Amino acid sequence: MRRRLASFTGNGYDKGRSLPIQALWVAVGSPATRSILCPPKIRVKVLRAFGANIGENVLIRHRVHIQWPWKLTVGSNSWIGVESQLINLEDIIIGEDVCLSQQSMLCTGSHRADVESFDFDNAPVTIRDGAWIATRATVLRGVTVGENAVIGATALVTQDVVPDSRVLAPRAEVAAPSSTRGVRP
Repeated sequence: MRRRLASFTGNGYDKGRSLPIQALWVAVGSPATRSILCPPKIRVKVLRAFGANIGENVLIRHRVHIQWPWKLTVGSNSWIGVESQLINLEDIIIGEDVCLSQQSMLCTGSHRADVESFDFDNAPVTIRDGAWIATRATVLRGVTVGENAVIGATALVTQDVVPDSRVLAPRAEVAAPSSTRGVRP
C-alpha cells in the first residue's frame, strides 16, 4: 500500500503542553541542557523546571536529546550517557539505578504503516530499576525492560524484556577471505 502523506493529520499525539511552553523548551531549555557547558546539577534543575520528574543523584550527561521533559520520569541514582536520545512523544519512565549508555535510544513514537495516512502509533517506554541499556541500543515504543535486565550494545528491542535477562545484538557472520594472495601472516 502506498502512503499518502498529505492525508496525515497528527491525530492521536498530544504534546502535553501549550505552544508557548513547547517553544520555550525548544528555544532555551533544550539547547541549555544539551550544552557541555551546563553542569549536570543545573541540567537536572532546568529539566525539573520544565516538568521532568527526576529523583536524587541523577547524572544526565551533555548532548542528551529529550523531546519533551514533561513526559520524562527518572528514578534516583540513574545515569543517562552522552548523545542518548529520549524521543518521548509518550511517557518514558526510567527506574532507579538505571544506566543508559552513550548513544542509546528510547523511542515512544512510530507510525501505522498499514494505513495510507501514516497515523501515529505511539506508546510509552518503561525501564525498570537496575536495568542497563548499553551503547547504541534502541528500545522502541510500548516496551517494558524488566528489573536488572541488560540490553547489549546495538541491540534493537521491540518487545518486553523479562527481569534479570540479557538481550544481545545478533553477531555478524565474518566470511573467510576468498583469496589469500597479498595477505601477510
